[in-house]
Amino acid sequence: MDFESLGASPRITTMIKLDHTHVLAAFHRYRADAPRWRKAALVNTICAALEIHAQLEEEVFYPALRAANPTAIALDKSVPEHNSMRESIATLRGMDPDAATYDDTLMELMREVLHHVADEETILLPMAEESLTHDLRRLGARMNTRRAHLVASRPAELAINSAGAFPVLTASLVGAAALAVLSALRARPRAPRDVQ
Repeated sequence: MDFESLGASPRITTMIKLDHTHVLAAFHRYRADAPRWRKAALVNTICAALEIHAQLEEEVFYPALRAANPTAIALDKSVPEHNSMRESIATLRGMDPDAATYDDTLMELMREVLHHVADEETILLPMAEESLTHDLRRLGARMNTRRAHLVASRPAELAINSAGAFPVLTASLVGAAALAVLSALRARPRAPRDVQ
């Protein structure tokens, strides 16, 4: 899907804030005393969201912001912070949810993410709002198109982890989809039956 041709994409800064909110909500759902399957689903959801978000920023947002602000020092630490998060993600992915240091490792990742989000939302996003004013929606469309490609490359992983991380939401979405299908089937005109 090409969101650029649709012309109604959210601004890239709005999309970045939504990504931050999604990841922080997943962090807040994590409980050290949760069953191991729930912990694993939440951690995998967090890790996948961060991986996709970092790749989108590095491919779309940071280059555009750097082009508009070639000497912006605040941008210099963004990719190294992503790399640090990737190291924490790799560590978590290699751990058993029952490991003694699993919860602490996730909390360290959370601290890294909170620091990074604070920098982006107080420095980089306002900078983008000021210097990329006329390109924010175009960049948002590029980010949406690229996100669709990244998500399409791992649908089963994302669906399974989302179901474990957000079971009530997943159940309500599945239920709503089932009701929509049933309603569509009921509303469909029926072909006349042959009478013999």
